[in-house]
Amino acid sequence: MPTVTIRPAREADSATIMRFVRELAEFEREPHSVKSSEEDLRRDGWGDTPMFEALIAEVDGVAVGFALTSRTYSTWEGRPGLFVEDLYVTPDARQYGVGRRLLAAIARRAVERGYRRVDLNVLDWNPARGFYDRLGFRQMADWLPYRLTGPALADLAADDRAADGAA
Repeated sequence: MPTVTIRPAREADSATIMRFVRELAEFEREPHSVKSSEEDLRRDGWGDTPMFEALIAEVDGVAVGFALTSRTYSTWEGRPGLFVEDLYVTPDARQYGVGRRLLAAIARRAVERGYRRVDLNVLDWNPARGFYDRLGFRQMADWLPYRLTGPALADLAADDRAADGAA
């Protein structure tokens, strides 16, 4: 049985993480949506105020996956949580429990820090939904994700009525 290792990502892993981001986007049928670069990862993942943390999964010393998380805050829980932005394992390494180990490492990190939850999003067609269910994640059917980007984001930011506190 191969040796699976989960370790914190280092800045030197930025190219590997970027490769995995592109592979994940390809799997999710959205390769054109990746706008980030290796330089973005370096800038935002390391330094005085990192925007994210990442873990690298290795099988026999070869990188085969990653997980990228950022901190959230729940006013209901009164505690922070972790949001899993990306979780990816190469297809040939999925048979070794790498995804489970990555999520277990994230769960340990959350528990050790006193965080109360770990959240993630899954595409409705993704067969990994069963995997997440088996681990104890629950779909929040009543909560629908919304996103503001691009021109709509710029338009709202420029709205003078929003700047003075008017709703």
